[in-house]
Amino acid sequence: MFRILFLILLLAAPLAATELQIGRLQYGGGGDWYADPSSIPNWLDEVERRTGLEAAEREVVLRPLDPALRRMPFVYMTGHGQLRFSEEEEKALREWLEGGGFLYADDNYGMDPSFRMAMGRLFPEASLELVPQDHPIYHSWYELVGVPKIHEHDGKPPQGWGVFLDGRLSVFYTHEADIGDGLEDSSVHKNPPEKREAAFRMAVNVLYYALTRNEQ
Repeated sequence: MFRILFLILLLAAPLAATELQIGRLQYGGGGDWYADPSSIPNWLDEVERRTGLEAAEREVVLRPLDPALRRMPFVYMTGHGQLRFSEEEEKALREWLEGGGFLYADDNYGMDPSFRMAMGRLFPEASLELVPQDHPIYHSWYELVGVPKIHEHDGKPPQGWGVFLDGRLSVFYTHEADIGDGLEDSSVHKNPPEKREAAFRMAVNVLYYALTRNEQ
C-alpha cells in the first residue's frame, strides 16, 4: 500500500521539486567519514532508475552544526575508524533526529566501538537494539530477509541495529555487512553482481523507508 502511495505522490508532484538528496555526515575524531566515494552517487542513480524518483547526482556533505542539516531528511555516515561529536554537535544531532530526521550508519569495518559510544551519549535513554526481521525497513521496496553480508571481515553475521524514538525507527545501523562497499563501482572491491545487487536493495529499502515512514 505504501509503495503505491509513494508512486502516486511521485506522479502528482513536479519532479524538479522532489529531487532526492542524501546527506553525508562529516564527523570529527579522525575516522574516514569520506570512505567509499562512489557509493552515494551510485546509490542515487539506482534509486532514480528503480523508483522513478528524480535524484541528485552527488551527496551533500554536512557537519552536525551546519544549518542545512535541519532541512535534510536523510543523512548517511560510514567509516573505518574513530568518530567523535562535541556537546554542541550532539545537541544538534539529537534535535534533528527528534524533529524527524533519519540517520543511516554503515560500519565500513572499525567504526563500531566509537559509534556505539556516540549513540549512547546521544540517546542514553534509548539504546541501540536489534531491528526485527519483520520491521518495515526490510519489506519496503524489496522483500528482504534481513541485512545482507557483502564483505566477510570477521565472518560474523550481519546485523541491523536501531534507535527508536517514540516507537519510530530514527537511526538504522548496519554492522558486519559493509553495505557501502557493495554500492561502490564494481572495479573498486571486485564484488560479484549478486553482492552488489543485495547491497543496492538494502540501500534502496533504507532510503524508501525513511521517506515513507510517516505514512506507515
